Amino acid sequence: MTRSQTLDRLPWLVLGVTCLIGWWFKAHCGAYWIDNAQYITGCYSDALPFWGLRGVSAGDVPYFQARMEYPVLTGALIWVEGAITRLGGARADAGDFVMVVSAGNAALAFAVLALFRRAGVSRARQYAWAAAPPLILYVGHNWDMLAVALAVAAALAARSGATISAAALAALGVAAKLFPILLLPLLALGALFETGRDRRGRLIHAAMLTLVAIASWGLVNILPATLAHQNWAEFYRFSGARAGTAASVWEILAQATGWPRDVATRNLWSAASFVVGAGAILAIGWRRHGAQGWLLFTPILAWFLLTSKVYSPQFDLWLYPMLLLTTRRLWPIAWFALGDVTAYFVEFWWFAGITTPRHIALAAGLRGAAMLWIIASALAEPAPAWLTPPRAMSRPPEGRPTPAG
Repeated sequence: MTRSQTLDRLPWLVLGVTCLIGWWFKAHCGAYWIDNAQYITGCYSDALPFWGLRGVSAGDVPYFQARMEYPVLTGALIWVEGAITRLGGARADAGDFVMVVSAGNAALAFAVLALFRRAGVSRARQYAWAAAPPLILYVGHNWDMLAVALAVAAALAARSGATISAAALAALGVAAKLFPILLLPLLALGALFETGRDRRGRLIHAAMLTLVAIASWGLVNILPATLAHQNWAEFYRFSGARAGTAASVWEILAQATGWPRDVATRNLWSAASFVVGAGAILAIGWRRHGAQGWLLFTPILAWFLLTSKVYSPQFDLWLYPMLLLTTRRLWPIAWFALGDVTAYFVEFWWFAGITTPRHIALAAGLRGAAMLWIIASALAEPAPAWLTPPRAMSRPPEGRPTPAG
């Protein structure tokens, strides 16, 4: 094997080591938590309580036999990973489930790396994903990697001009976790303002994207939504009723000033702030990135996280690969990753009574400042050159024939 071949394969090895460390980071506490170990040492994982409290250990089918506060594709993934864990027989426990969940997320992380490499992402950015701090923190934390992988696949499909595939993949991402929905309006707007088509063609293209997205989401939701509506709707009720999390801007503001306390007020201000900010990002960013409107998914997602009433630590995993895809410089991504690690430990140490809301505000401020910088950079600067390689620029839009000869 030549030195070049070795270097080319090294990101795979680095990613394998990262995922192993991520599994150990969650598994070192075992199947039970004692004396706040899950908060103090960072080994908290949603998989442990789900094993017993959501019927995973008993083989209950999500929505039909067990309540589930996740969308359908994630519920299906949890059921499959539970079935794999139960192959171990009566001795299988929550610790084994964490291992299987970590393995499933590791496989999805490898899929993202494969997408990066196929798209021609630079080797430095491949390493930045392979050694990503968020992977260590969250590869065994819960199931958000499924939506992350689908969102990355959708963005790269949009980048290559395969907008129908992008809409289907983003809609499936919505069926796993809600955030990929932010990509769908950008795809539709791109179709409406596409050059090279007449008005009727643009309208038809936008309508096709909308129908594909609705059909893709609907196909995986129709049975549980119809036959087990109460449990299926748990995710949406739960999301609306949550007061928030410690590192969200609204909880930090409430701790400092006493406002806003009630859920309805937070829902209103969170939604209003997001809509106004996202509209501004879209209006400013479309002038520069209108030909590749999907690029605005990154700053809009960052703004969504900043204005949401719920900012769970693992949400940083949503944004990290999109930063690697679309941000011109790596150092703001390193700044964001530092903020992520800091906020993670400060927030969980707060659960153990070690830190205070002031510490959480400082950590969230460090991360939030990086995100604001990234948003401003996305609006002020052109996209990285690799995002418009000749092969992507020369590919005809879907539905248009290639020139003869």
